[in-house]
Amino acid sequence: DFSLNLEELTKMTIELPEQIKSAIAAEPGIFLDLASTVLGIPLDLLLIADKTHSLAPDFVPPDLVDLSDYPIVTGRNGLLLREIVMPDLLAMNEAAKNDSITLVFSSTYRSYDYQKGVYERAVAREGKEQADRESAQPGKSQHQLGTTIDFGSITDEFGDTPAGRWLAEHAWEYGFSLSYPEGYESVTGYRHEIWHYRYISRPAARMEHEFFDSVQYYLLVFLADHLEHLRGAYTTGNDNST
Repeated sequence: DFSLNLEELTKMTIELPEQIKSAIAAEPGIFLDLASTVLGIPLDLLLIADKTHSLAPDFVPPDLVDLSDYPIVTGRNGLLLREIVMPDLLAMNEAAKNDSITLVFSSTYRSYDYQKGVYERAVAREGKEQADRESAQPGKSQHQLGTTIDFGSITDEFGDTPAGRWLAEHAWEYGFSLSYPEGYESVTGYRHEIWHYRYISRPAARMEHEFFDSVQYYLLVFLADHLEHLRGAYTTGNDNST
C-alpha cells in the first residue's frame, strides 16, 4: 500500500538506534502495515513536549473532561483528561479490575501555570540540577497535553506494586506508553518514571512496542520527521477511485 522501496525506508530510519533499524529492515511489510494505521491517528496525539519542544502558555486541550464523572479511582478531585483518551482508558481500567488490580489515577492534565508552580517548588526543594531530571519546566510537560497520567504513589516504589507491574506489561495494549523508561535519561532528558504514562493511541503504542524497543521518544521523533512522507507515499490512502 506504499510507494516505497526498501532503500527509501532504510534512509528514513538512518538516525535510529541499530536494534530499531534492524527490526524494521527485517519486517518492512509488517512495519508499513502498522504505519498505515498510524496515519489515521489525530496528529495532536503525537505532539512532542520535552526539553526542546515547548507548548504555548495558552495551549489548552479542546476536550477536557472530569475524571470524577467516570467509574475509576482517583487520588484527588479535579483531575482532567482529554475525552479522546477515555474509551481506551476505561477499557484498560476494566481489564485491570478483571485481574484484581486497582489503578489509581493520581495526576493528569496540568495547565502551563500549574506546571510552573510544580517546577518552581521542585527547584526550591531539590535545587535546579536535580529538579530538571524529574520535573518539566512550564510548556515542556507532557501533562499539558491532557493525555498523560501519573499512577499510584508517583514514586519509584510504584514499579514493585501489582498495579505498576500490570501497567508495565499491559498498558501498551490500550494505547498507553511509558514516557521515561529506565536507562534512557540521556535520550528523554528525564530519569526513569515508572508511574508516568502517555496515551498515544493503540496503533502507535503497538508500533512502539513491536519496532521501537518500547521507547516513546524514538517513535515520536521518527513520526515527527517522517509522517508526512509516509502519508504521501500511502497509495491506498491516496486512491480516489470508486
